[in-house]
Amino acid sequence: MSADDHQDPEPAGELPVPVDELLPELYEELRGLAQQLFASERRGHTLQPTALVHEVFLQLSARAALRAESREHVLALAARSMRRILVDSARRRGAAKRGGDRLRVTLSGALRDAGAGPDEIDVLTLDELLHDFAKTYPRHAEIVELRFFGGLEVKETAQALGVSASTVMSDWRFARAWLAQALGDAS
Repeated sequence: MSADDHQDPEPAGELPVPVDELLPELYEELRGLAQQLFASERRGHTLQPTALVHEVFLQLSARAALRAESREHVLALAARSMRRILVDSARRRGAAKRGGDRLRVTLSGALRDAGAGPDEIDVLTLDELLHDFAKTYPRHAEIVELRFFGGLEVKETAQALGVSASTVMSDWRFARAWLAQALGDAS
């Protein structure tokens, strides 16, 4: 089992359900999130918001044994999948074009409000920064992933990770400051 397939123990009194049963309920929310991620992309981009959401659905539905405890758990899994799909797409385009057509994403207001750093960054740069950040601060990196790629609010993020909302807020402030510094250094 990979780290992406990790599932927490079952909560008392509630049985996990197959992820593919919860996905249809979240379609519009995931599609809206994907549209936000692509807001600044050029027209005719090879990967469109709807295609991204459909790819997430296919990936999560294909894992028949995957079960979720809550809506937040499914959104967390979808956030991971979106990140992977966007990074893979950017890598393919970068390899095909030798880096000339790499996918750029517009930072959400929550990340942009951290201060320094560009409004728009290369998705591979963000992925590399999050990968490095996760080596030292794994929970903080997961919070960024859930909030940025998954669009979860503080309370939803706390529920998905099994921590308090104040812990999420504290970690989020630190992660934003760290990323702002790293993005400033990278630009």
